Amino acid sequence: MTITVSIQKLNHARDLDLPFYATELSAGMDLSAAIAEDIILNPGKRCLVPTGISIELPKGCEAQIRSRSGLSIKNGVIVLNAPGTIDADYRGEIIVIMINLGEEPFTITRGMRIAQMIVAPFAKVEWQENQNLSSTERGAQRFGSTGL
Repeated sequence: MTITVSIQKLNHARDLDLPFYATELSAGMDLSAAIAEDIILNPGKRCLVPTGISIELPKGCEAQIRSRSGLSIKNGVIVLNAPGTIDADYRGEIIVIMINLGEEPFTITRGMRIAQMIVAPFAKVEWQENQNLSSTERGAQRFGSTGL
């Protein structure tokens, strides 16, 4: 499935790549840091990292901003509100909320791949209020009820 999305590269990102798939079968596109100076992200601290792009998603689609697994396991640096949602009516710059859960300061540099973005269609919900829900084998059993 291919979805066409309009993108605007902002002035402070003119020399950076557009979001791209690292491999042919990647689901997420890498987003780059569009920063003028390095950001030192100390342990336990968070920051906003601009990407230098704005997008125009088609109606019925969203973009999800997620952590990159390499940054997560190697450095403990993740997207704080993952997955962050970009709505189809948002036209501002995509800015990523990062946090350092690692033990060492982490340096974010210009052009560094900091997060990944997945564009996907979604379903709108129309609520139908009922007094009872259908029964299932699991029922109302909570956390851990299916095994682990």
